[in-house]
Amino acid sequence: MESKIARAIGLKSSPVAILWTDERPEEGLHFQEGKEGCIGPMLVAASKGRTAYFERTTIGCPGGRSGLGLGFDDKKFPGGIEYFLSTGNKELYKTEEGRKMAEAMPALVEGEGYYKSPEVARRIIKNLPRRDLPCKYVVFKPINKVTSEERPQVVVFLAYPDQLSALLVLANYEGEHLNQSVIAPMGSGCSTIGIIPYEEEESEIPRAVLGLFDISVRKYIDKNILSFSIPYKLFEKMEENVEGSFLQKEEWLEILARNE
Repeated sequence: MESKIARAIGLKSSPVAILWTDERPEEGLHFQEGKEGCIGPMLVAASKGRTAYFERTTIGCPGGRSGLGLGFDDKKFPGGIEYFLSTGNKELYKTEEGRKMAEAMPALVEGEGYYKSPEVARRIIKNLPRRDLPCKYVVFKPINKVTSEERPQVVVFLAYPDQLSALLVLANYEGEHLNQSVIAPMGSGCSTIGIIPYEEEESEIPRAVLGLFDISVRKYIDKNILSFSIPYKLFEKMEENVEGSFLQKEEWLEILARNE
């Protein structure tokens, strides 16, 4: 599979297709069981031509499991995930087990400070999409490795500001959602490429999702890059709309030239 959009916006990396499957890829990057890691570098690697895959027992971290739709019980998160995302849980220091957990993950005690209070975080978490996908694996593939038999759920572009501008304009090209066909929700990096665009893909008129604002994942991503995650139904429309659009007109071609 090739992408007209990627060519038209001068994307240097590959769009990344996210697929659900019960078949384990013959080769690809993946986490070892019992080892933690961030999905961000895996996404970057896929944009550079590698395949990566994830399963419930080797997902890397609880946030990644939840964000990619492989299930997550936040009630089992040590210290309470609503405290982790906000003010922390200083009660952890009062038990031996808690001290060990806190040594390995200090933010459990002090909190990440992404929400003002546990109550705010709890309200946000309650309204996030919850998924335990009916498949064994979630796969990241460069789009040119997707076969004609495969159908992605989402296509993710890792793009610079000029390219993001073009993607946003193209997403709104048909005037659906009255020029609000792109959303930028606060959430984990994984959720903005996974469960949030998954939910959009199931809607009648999907919206694209601007993401990777998550401070915890930014250190793994080029400082000039954000993600633009397109539910596949919308991606197909956008691909069809490249020809005859602004992407072939002088205004855009001037912008394109300055990035070559």
